[in-house]
Amino acid sequence: MILVLDAGNTNIVLGLYKNKELIADWRISTDPLRTADEYGIQVIQLFLQSKLDPSDVEGVIISSVVPNIMYSVEHMIIKYFEIKPIIVGPGVKTGINIKYDNPKEVGADRIVNAVAAHDNYRKPLIIIDFGTATTFCAVTVAGDYLGGTICPGIKISSEALFQRAAKLPRFELIKPNTVICKNTVSSMQAGMIYGYAGLVDCIVKNMKKEMMDLGENEPYVVATGGLAKLISEEARSIDVIDPSLTLEGLRLIYEKNREQIF
Repeated sequence: MILVLDAGNTNIVLGLYKNKELIADWRISTDPLRTADEYGIQVIQLFLQSKLDPSDVEGVIISSVVPNIMYSVEHMIIKYFEIKPIIVGPGVKTGINIKYDNPKEVGADRIVNAVAAHDNYRKPLIIIDFGTATTFCAVTVAGDYLGGTICPGIKISSEALFQRAAKLPRFELIKPNTVICKNTVSSMQAGMIYGYAGLVDCIVKNMKKEMMDLGENEPYVVATGGLAKLISEEARSIDVIDPSLTLEGLRLIYEKNREQIF
């Protein structure tokens, strides 16, 4: 079995693959103060609750956009699984050609998503990842990563509205039935959901034009991340939601680099 970990600013998402099948996935909080032992106890407990044996894990791969947790996470894998993990970064084979001005600046999660989407769809792509930040990535049919756009995530935006406007309350991210709302909470919900859907459609529209100007066919729009479903109900530009995109990308990169271990 292969264990894949994607460490984001808010959560660490773990997936366990048996051959090419995702047999379990979990989500734990990202905490830079947590030690390798604290992470280890939590992850081992997740295995046991799912009636899975940690000793069956034969390989591990990690992508991270949070440098200050990497020491704890990497040493947790070494101590509790007795495996040296592959870390997604410079020198790791991906099969994607990065056309960024400085390829080292591209977040590991964006590369991993691009690998999975290119392998799954074999089309010009716009990949939207609704995480702590919302990222938009353009990938050609040939597998060239052209770049993209980064926006504040919808949770960051809603929290900023509460913190910086004295009379506005915290609110749940659910979609109201109307845009013309008759109370403050519904008005804030409408602004976030419908406004964010408009942001998505505008960015996708412009990215499609730029990619087609380069000679690509109209890109296929793939969304992933925890809030993808909520926003896709209003954003008209999203073609498909792929909730396991990042985990699948990690599995694919592991397969491309497994000779580093064996």
